[in-house]
Amino acid sequence: MITGIYAALLALLFIILSLAVITKRRQLQVALGSGGHSALERAIRVHANFAEYTPIALILLFLAETNGLAAPWLHVLGSMLVLGRLSHAYGVSQTKEPLQFRVWGMLLTFGVLTLSALAILVLVLVRSVY
Repeated sequence: MITGIYAALLALLFIILSLAVITKRRQLQVALGSGGHSALERAIRVHANFAEYTPIALILLFLAETNGLAAPWLHVLGSMLVLGRLSHAYGVSQTKEPLQFRVWGMLLTFGVLTLSALAILVLVLVRSVY
């Protein structure tokens, strides 16, 4: 299963992002919310954005795989997702946010969502016709 490779890599990234939030909370002694600290707010939003987009992207990637999308395309989509999530996380986590990392991160992520959804539709429709 190719999707499993990307799910594992992204799970490791999720742990890293979680630890970043925990570390900031401990440093700033904030148990809930951001306590008005912008660095903690950024860490929280990086983590939350990852949690909001990554699961649906992985589900779509898995469905594309189980519906017969060729391995090279799965690797392209999986790589796009990992690079997109890394880029977004890096950009948003910076105090002086380099906006291009955030933009590219979301473009790559939306690209994976769109291309995976279209691939699934095409694969299912082609199979139902034949």
